Amino acid sequence: MRSRMLMIGLFVGLAGFSSAPARADVKLHPLFTDGMVLQRQKESTDGVPVWGTADPGEKVLLTLEANGAETGGMAKPDENGKWSISLPLPKPGGPYKMTIKGKNEITLKDIYVGDVWICSGQSNMEMGLGGCADAAKHKETSKNPKIRLFTVPKKVAEEPTHELNGKWVECGPDTVGGFSGVAYFFGRDLQKALDVPIGLIHTSWGGTVAEAWTPKGALEGDPKLKGLIPAKMDPKNPNQGSALYNGMIAPLIPYGIKGAIWYQGESNAGRAEQYETLFPTMIKSWRKDWNQGDLPFFFVQLAPFMKIEKDPTDPAWARLREAQRLTLKLEKTGMAVITDVGDEKDIHPKQKEPVGARLALAARAIAYGERIEYSGPTYESIKLADGKAILSFKHLGGGLVAKGDVLTGFTIAGEDKVFHNADAAIQGDTIVVSSDKVAKPLAVRFGWANYPVVNLWNKEGLPASPFRTDDWAMGAKK
Repeated sequence: MRSRMLMIGLFVGLAGFSSAPARADVKLHPLFTDGMVLQRQKESTDGVPVWGTADPGEKVLLTLEANGAETGGMAKPDENGKWSISLPLPKPGGPYKMTIKGKNEITLKDIYVGDVWICSGQSNMEMGLGGCADAAKHKETSKNPKIRLFTVPKKVAEEPTHELNGKWVECGPDTVGGFSGVAYFFGRDLQKALDVPIGLIHTSWGGTVAEAWTPKGALEGDPKLKGLIPAKMDPKNPNQGSALYNGMIAPLIPYGIKGAIWYQGESNAGRAEQYETLFPTMIKSWRKDWNQGDLPFFFVQLAPFMKIEKDPTDPAWARLREAQRLTLKLEKTGMAVITDVGDEKDIHPKQKEPVGARLALAARAIAYGERIEYSGPTYESIKLADGKAILSFKHLGGGLVAKGDVLTGFTIAGEDKVFHNADAAIQGDTIVVSSDKVAKPLAVRFGWANYPVVNLWNKEGLPASPFRTDDWAMGAKK
């Protein structure tokens, strides 16, 4: 009996010893998984960051095997167990293998080097390819090992977090159906044009406001925006200043990226004047946090939505589109105009292929320097003479085009600031606008409606952005 008790005691002692805290394994940040895409480098940079955790002071060795050669680096975790290595990368391609050694060893396979894009916004970015027009056809042809997808789980956070769940997957019929349709079409066209691997990190949440995607410090730094910060964060509410930046953008920093695409604005449509400050502030804050200079940033102008009005109006969605257009003042930004793919009754138009295609055109021209036309006509200046308004444009491409017998969507106003439907005609590289109801015109608006019915394009097949030549307050009258 005594011998049996001794054996039990020895077993318990060993069990207690085996469950004692062990040294921490070397771990990678969750963005680093099999199948990932690493951002190719500029010649002026030393490498891309790879980071994780381990025991303080433990030596961490990283090796990347590519094309029969090896590159790598070494780091020692700080007192908090955090380590980071700037990894020199080979030229775009793959698949490559990465090994991380410390107390333990991690091997990652099927790695590609190419370009990585953040894809963010609200529900029109979130809409999966399976919900888009011609989904079955697009899914059937979607298999491409050089396009990789990563979806960030939805998360509200009071403070910036590094926690993240997810994994990279190869683009194909079994993976793309629930992935952002806009992001897929963007990545598909970009990969085809560049012939390099493309990584798409999708992080969006339907029905959310732009301030939720903006860091607290950026909101606090502007008197017009600091009121958007909640006194106390509600862990269940995504529509709070910085809530989604903290939970869904911060975990991605400083993963190497080429740029970002964005489709949002519907939830801010009643606050267009504020959006003129908020949206550029958000973009600049992302650029600052990634520390990549003027990080290329491309966005989608709101689609037509709601009842078509025959008479001129001054609605919130027109004002928000203007706020988006004004954001183009920032360097290395571009805007996809989609006045041709709206739906009166659906805030989520299903035609997402043109959206991704136009974002990809903007990226190819602005981020990659291709000499291509990437925008439809954009308003430049107005000249008033003989009861007419003569409008000049940028991004003429091969010339202005009216898709239809006559131009539509133009309105004109005189000193009384009352707008009337106008006649408009293309004359060379200009458009002449007039109305027999306005003897002395002062201002012209184009596509100024919730649902603009417009047909001005350039010969490259890109639609003109809605605009106005005045700066009158909403509902202003003399």
